[in-house]
Amino acid sequence: MIFKLEGFKTTLWSALCSSLAFFLAFYSFNYWQNKVYLIEQVLLGLFLVSVVFSAQFSRSRFSLLTILWLIYYLVESQWLPGKAYFESENEWVYLSGIFSLTLLVFIKDRGLLSLHGLLRVFSLVVVILVAKAWLFISVWLFAYLQPLTLPYLDILLIKIEVPLYILGIAILYKSLSTPNLLVSSILTSFVVWSLLYKQQIELPLSVTMTLLLLQYILVVVIDSYYLAYRDELTGLASRRSLNQLALSLSRKYTVAMLDIDHFKKFNDTYGHDIGDQVLKLVAAKLAQVKNGGRVFRYGGEEFTVVFPRKESADTLGELERLRQAIADYKITIRHPVRKTKKERDSKQSTTYKTVSVTISIGVATRQAKESFEQTLKRADQALYRAKKAGRNKVSE
Repeated sequence: MIFKLEGFKTTLWSALCSSLAFFLAFYSFNYWQNKVYLIEQVLLGLFLVSVVFSAQFSRSRFSLLTILWLIYYLVESQWLPGKAYFESENEWVYLSGIFSLTLLVFIKDRGLLSLHGLLRVFSLVVVILVAKAWLFISVWLFAYLQPLTLPYLDILLIKIEVPLYILGIAILYKSLSTPNLLVSSILTSFVVWSLLYKQQIELPLSVTMTLLLLQYILVVVIDSYYLAYRDELTGLASRRSLNQLALSLSRKYTVAMLDIDHFKKFNDTYGHDIGDQVLKLVAAKLAQVKNGGRVFRYGGEEFTVVFPRKESADTLGELERLRQAIADYKITIRHPVRKTKKERDSKQSTTYKTVSVTISIGVATRQAKESFEQTLKRADQALYRAKKAGRNKVSE
């Protein structure tokens, strides 16, 4: 299996932004160190906002993570008893943190106040107990292997380093393979937690907590924005984004409506899973539009391209290029025709088929005193003419 770095950019940007935030906070500390008490006064409120805000937008993993940080902060700040115990059991506390972070990376977000939420709390308790068990096992394992005089034994079998390396690599792998800001933020939390254990962060704990909580809240805001304004299947801007753009357009623009030809028949023949793949492929091709065009998924198999400050004559060449690129693209389908249960149960060789799809395009330029909806309707009428003329065409 080839390891795909689909989350590399997300991880990189998250790491850069987090590093910059901590860098600026550290090197500007002399300017605001006398204001730390203000941060401490509002920090508990920020914890509450992070928990509630994350839960409200179905990011329960952030809520649970915030609660864990809150417990740690209250104990370290002596708002709750237990600081002496934390110091005496610092290895267990640290391992409990990295085990919990790893769990949060690999579970899914569920409702916080639900049976799923209770199961996740129970899972956190279990991994904390597992961390304690590892401390006992590692001592026995080291004593058993030490007489074998294995190379690098003193390094590889230290009770903290083994889970640190293994779980750190697991979190990094998940972050690099998944374009998910939440996972990248947990990776940041893992690094911060490790640096706190090594006492390598010279900022006050309240400032460190504030930076992390602000990152969590910002990630929830960004995720919610994409959920509202991005189409989940294709990754294109959604119809809501199109409506927002319409409010900011100047008096001159061109709208193109695009539709995949015979898509319902394609779905009926090859199945909805293949149909979804076709939508993704077409969307990927349309996303390469040039000449200032902006692409949106309008709904179903329909897409919209808006060219601000362009006449239709300025856009026809680019739309024709997109139409041709999609028509020329060959799609390989495994098991192309739906089978009966008897055929599916029988052991037959895997079959493949290469197919292609086409799109029809209707174009309209805004006329004087015309609303965006009216221009869009004329583009839709031009799309109908393109289909009536034989499909796989661009029509004005």
